[in-house]
Amino acid sequence: MNKLDELSKEISYALRHAPWEYELEMDEKGWVPIEQLLGALHRAEKWNDIYESDLNKMIEKSEKKRYELKDGKIRAFYGHSITMKILKEEKMPPNILYHGTARRFIQSIMENNLLPQSRQYVHLSQDIETAKNVGRRHDDKPCILIIDAKRAWNEGIKFYIGNEKVWLADIVPSRYIKEMQ
Repeated sequence: MNKLDELSKEISYALRHAPWEYELEMDEKGWVPIEQLLGALHRAEKWNDIYESDLNKMIEKSEKKRYELKDGKIRAFYGHSITMKILKEEKMPPNILYHGTARRFIQSIMENNLLPQSRQYVHLSQDIETAKNVGRRHDDKPCILIIDAKRAWNEGIKFYIGNEKVWLADIVPSRYIKEMQ
C-alpha cells in the first residue's frame, strides 16, 4: 500500500469514526480545520512530514471521492459512524438509485426497510457498477436493489448528496425497493 493510501485510511478513521482520538473539533456539518488535522497527524512520527499539499494529492488521486477541502477545512463526504449526526444538504435524487447488498440481507430489508445499520445514513449508488462493488464486500454475488428514488422523494423521503456517485438517505422504505433480476 502506498503512503497516500495509508494516509487516506488514517484520515478516514479520524474524520469518520474517532475524531475525539485526534482531539479534532468537528462542526455540525463534519468540517475540521486542516491545521488541526495536520497537527494531530504530526503527533505520530509516521505523519510528521504531511502537509496540505499531500491532502490535495490524496484527494486528487483517489478513485473514491471521500473528502472535500474548502476554506481551510476538510471533511469526509460520508460513511460516518460517530454518534453526532453530520448534517447533509437535502437534494432531489435521480429517478433511480441502486444499493448493493449480500443476498442474506434481502429478506430483512424487504421486511424492515433499508436502514443505515451502524452508519448515519443509508448509502445508495448512482450506478449499478458502484452498487455491485459495495455489495461484493459482503457477498461474492451480491444482490442489486433498485430504488425508486423519485417516487420516494415525491412521497416525503429525504435524500442527500454524498458525492458524485453516492447518495444518502435516513431510511428507504421497502415499498420503494425491488430486486434487480
